[in-house]
Amino acid sequence: MARRCELTGKATQTGHLVSHSNRKTKTVFRPNLVNVTLQSDALGRSVRLRVSANALRSVEHRGGLDAFLLKAAAADLSVGALSLKRDLEKKLAAN
Repeated sequence: MARRCELTGKATQTGHLVSHSNRKTKTVFRPNLVNVTLQSDALGRSVRLRVSANALRSVEHRGGLDAFLLKAAAADLSVGALSLKRDLEKKLAAN
């Protein structure tokens, strides 16, 4: 399982920890991923996703999962989230 947010695409980054004496040691900065179940109002079902805590705040700020997916770029979404976005667009186009 990749350490990547399924909604924003946020992944691990590498860098250095720099001490007071300016020694540099390699480190890995990982995103704060949480397993959540989000409700899709338009589709009428719940979806389990592994998202970062920052993305969860963004979902709530934009007004829910449906609004977030409609505004998100397709390049950032995972395969599962992208298929969810397509289902959502089909459902809204049918109504």
